[in-house]
Amino acid sequence: MRLGKLSTFALAALTALSSETAGGAAVARRAPGRQAAAVYRLDPARSKFMIRAFAGGVLWFKGHDHFVRARDFNGEARLTPGSVAPASLTLEVRAASLAETREVFTEQQKKIIDGELRDIVLQPDKYPDITFRSTDVTVEPRGGVFRVKLGGDLTLRGITRHVSIPAEVTLEGQDLRARGEFSIKRGDFKVPATSAFHGTVRVRDTLQVSFDIVATKTEARP
Repeated sequence: MRLGKLSTFALAALTALSSETAGGAAVARRAPGRQAAAVYRLDPARSKFMIRAFAGGVLWFKGHDHFVRARDFNGEARLTPGSVAPASLTLEVRAASLAETREVFTEQQKKIIDGELRDIVLQPDKYPDITFRSTDVTVEPRGGVFRVKLGGDLTLRGITRHVSIPAEVTLEGQDLRARGEFSIKRGDFKVPATSAFHGTVRVRDTLQVSFDIVATKTEARP
């Protein structure tokens, strides 16, 4: 789900290289003037974004957790070299591209699950995109790894909530890689729950989002 999305953390790694620090953590700040921004674009072919929905209800043990993967998503991070600001991150996931991946389900069952995702849960005709837009970032360097906490606005089914996403970011050549996971509540975004066995097995309120994102430096813009 649009949860996530996160090459979002590409911006954070470079932030750690050049920002002022307080208590060991780098915090993004505003800088006067306008400078050329380095642009990092998410590479969908090398990135993975997965949502886990846990089975719940009275007969939860008869159900299976769902692992839903986004197949169509993009994102862009911008950071001014030598400064932590201006900096920004945007991420978009096509809601219609989310699909069940677990092999425990037959192909026919996957089609039914994907249909419910479309028609009941996500309603992509009405809410086509899941988006994330950063508002703040904190970075703590740990050797060659940057521990990042990214704050921003997540919009799902037309409802926007502020979320905080932790990740570990590494920088290799022209690539930034971010790995991590976070959770959201279905109820916060009014996401309907699907059920089985006459409602005795249903999806729990907590959704876990995991990601392994690669973003590549492309160009600099004023």
